[in-house]
Amino acid sequence: MWKKISPVLPSKGLLNIFIQHTSAALALNENADPSVRRDFEAIFNKLVPENQHYYTHTLEGSDDMPAHVKSSVVGQSITIPITRGKLNLGTWQGIYLCEFRNYGGSRRLVITITGE
Repeated sequence: MWKKISPVLPSKGLLNIFIQHTSAALALNENADPSVRRDFEAIFNKLVPENQHYYTHTLEGSDDMPAHVKSSVVGQSITIPITRGKLNLGTWQGIYLCEFRNYGGSRRLVITITGE
């Protein structure tokens, strides 16, 4: 994806990425240490566990309702400034596509670039 986006980035502007799904999300966070991903997963699974008696939306499986909640908490879009033709991310920041279903399917992203 980045190979297609990088050549068309304007000198300055904004990149918005939106995910068209209700059980996955997008986030910016540290990408230097893989343990960050594992810790996030452990925390989310503790905060929003599967197989709870109070879930009524269970037709698609025990992981579906927790996935919707996690997705709502994290969010469906991120916006990143573009400076001098590059994404202006912090030193340790990376873009995460957070899949909250146990066996998530394909995901569609809408990418919008504005600027000059």
